[in-house]
Amino acid sequence: MPTTAKSASSPRCDVKIAVVGAGIGGLSAAAFLERHDHEVHVFESSTELGEVGAGIQISPNGSRLLHQLGLEEQLATIGTTPSRVVIRRWSDDSQLSETPLGPRARQRWSAPYYNVYRPDVIEILKSACERSTIHLDHRLVRVDVESTRPVLEFDNGESCSADLVIGADGIHSRVRHGLFGEQSTRFSGWVAYRALVPRERVADLAVEVTNRLGPDAHIVSYFVGRNQRFLNLVCISHDPDWSIESWHEPGDTEVLRARFADWSSPVRDLLERVEPNVFRWALHDRRPLDAWSRGPVTLLGDAAHPMVPFMAQGGCQAIEDAAVLTRALDEGRDAEHALDLYESIRRPRTADIQGRSFANATSFHLADGPEQKRRDDAYAAISARGDDVLANFDWLYGHDASTQTWPDATV
Repeated sequence: MPTTAKSASSPRCDVKIAVVGAGIGGLSAAAFLERHDHEVHVFESSTELGEVGAGIQISPNGSRLLHQLGLEEQLATIGTTPSRVVIRRWSDDSQLSETPLGPRARQRWSAPYYNVYRPDVIEILKSACERSTIHLDHRLVRVDVESTRPVLEFDNGESCSADLVIGADGIHSRVRHGLFGEQSTRFSGWVAYRALVPRERVADLAVEVTNRLGPDAHIVSYFVGRNQRFLNLVCISHDPDWSIESWHEPGDTEVLRARFADWSSPVRDLLERVEPNVFRWALHDRRPLDAWSRGPVTLLGDAAHPMVPFMAQGGCQAIEDAAVLTRALDEGRDAEHALDLYESIRRPRTADIQGRSFANATSFHLADGPEQKRRDDAYAAISARGDDVLANFDWLYGHDASTQTWPDATV
């Protein structure tokens, strides 16, 4: 999705708020901030917008915030509403549990559950940034946090000072590095193969999120794109010896099929429909930070709390960050007080979700045996509760970051 950079006329600029990174978190921040009359400049390393990646899930805690940005109609256009989430067993594809979604999700949480194609989300978020200035081809190399006003230096020779800097530049954030120094990521030991299968090759599949769990592996599939253009397929496998973290690392289709050759017939049939251009990447996260900010510089999204994708919450938590940070700037006495408010709300919740996501790497991938049987029985018992099963997700999907109250001690 090409876009035109709106750059400053001079190599040196001074701005009110600088957002580093034009992914889901950075653009969400810009969109919320400009609606509260903040002057925002977004600096993106790529030469065009259209974030790499494939499918993501936007659960109601994220979609309700995008609606507040005026994106309800556009989100419905690009999103697929799955009828349910179903969990199946690896060996025979038998159903272990289901969670109803579709109209029931919207009725319970007052917002829909969507599966979306990530570049489409970037496109509609860009449309919501009507007054923000987006500078493309600006790769951050250094942030000087010691100056009275933080200074950003880019690899094209330009620099910029700002009243407030928001690092939304991902798991390898240069802003994070400038705040807290070099810190290694945590390799989970899991590798994801991803593929987009054209709709016509899987026209017989139901419009739902399917999770197939097995020993040391699981497979997630759901439709994404306008008119359910693709089936997004993510195959997770334990591979502690391969830790390359890249969206563009090629994977071998035949290796993928061989990895799941002893799985159920529906799985093997699905993998036969996968065409070349499979990619694989190692799944990393970072342990929760004790602080996200230093002076008028803070972090957002994966720069603050990267998480493995076993709760499908990475994008939604970045959107929540953006909404809360905007509220905090309205409430705070000054920038540093505002960032204290922001962290007081966001760090406990994101640390909890990071931990739960990492724990799912164990529970999803149990070898067949007593522990796996107890897990499956628990899934079945929860599913048997019918509509009451949705209550298990109220804390997550029912959360409204735009109305959550501040802890009394921080106001």
